[in-house]
Amino acid sequence: MTRILITGAAGAVGRALLSQLASAGEHEVIATDLAAPSDLPDGVKFAPLDVRGQDPDTVIAAHQPEVVIHLASIVGHTTREFAYSVDVTGSQNVIAACLKHGVRRLVVTSSGAAYGYHPDNPEWLKETDALRGNAEFAYADHKRQVEEMLAQTRRDHSHLEQVILRVGTVLGAGLENQITALFHKPRLLAVTGSDSPFVFIWTQDLARILHRAATDGPAGIFNVAGNGALGIPDLAQRLGKPVLRLPPALLKLALAVAKPLKLSRYGPEQVRFLQYRPVLDNAALKTVFGYEPELSSAETFDLWRKAAGL
Repeated sequence: MTRILITGAAGAVGRALLSQLASAGEHEVIATDLAAPSDLPDGVKFAPLDVRGQDPDTVIAAHQPEVVIHLASIVGHTTREFAYSVDVTGSQNVIAACLKHGVRRLVVTSSGAAYGYHPDNPEWLKETDALRGNAEFAYADHKRQVEEMLAQTRRDHSHLEQVILRVGTVLGAGLENQITALFHKPRLLAVTGSDSPFVFIWTQDLARILHRAATDGPAGIFNVAGNGALGIPDLAQRLGKPVLRLPPALLKLALAVAKPLKLSRYGPEQVRFLQYRPVLDNAALKTVFGYEPELSSAETFDLWRKAAGL
């Protein structure tokens, strides 16, 4: 039996993971977050934890986990300062607590966004490709910074095993976020000259991957996505919706005018997000980590679409 502590356990991925671990019934699990999930499984302990302060040190010292799964992160609309305090400072606090209290393995959900949104990205990004983030995108920039901290920790403290999961867009039945909001629009927005494919990973696949990462899986860095990718035309066809294609210069101009007038929450920098979305190669996940996703990107999207009534 392994004692596993999970940060950010009240989120959609955290709840799926708790269910997965509870159904296996093989490990002692401590869920942590600002508040307990309403569907906390029987047998799972809960401890309140805010990653931004001293809680990681206090809670990890109290429970002495062998493995920490660090899910706590900010995805969505908030101030950059708050997002930094959770993503970067919070990760720093968790790493420090793991080192101080003898945690054997640290599992971290990073993101494909850490590679950055760049016109010279390879068609399929591998784990050996550079992490460049984007200064203008808080989430991508913060994930890059967290991975740099983790790399330094591997150099300085090699005894702490690390599993870093660079996750694509997570979808599951009933899951809604700022990405799925795009799919509810009457038309899908695309930038002329850019297909900008999505890779998706099913929530249940990710939960199983995290389970393996915390137990008998190998240490290392792995892209996490279902097989294949879906471009905007593919998504539009599945949704039965038209595509609005705009030249990048025109779209940047429109957003530069709309954002100050509060007609759009997005600014001109968002065009890069639409043009150069990172597309993740999952070969290492299947061959080195030893997990074959049950659902492809297309199957994951269709599952979400049907559940959403689209």
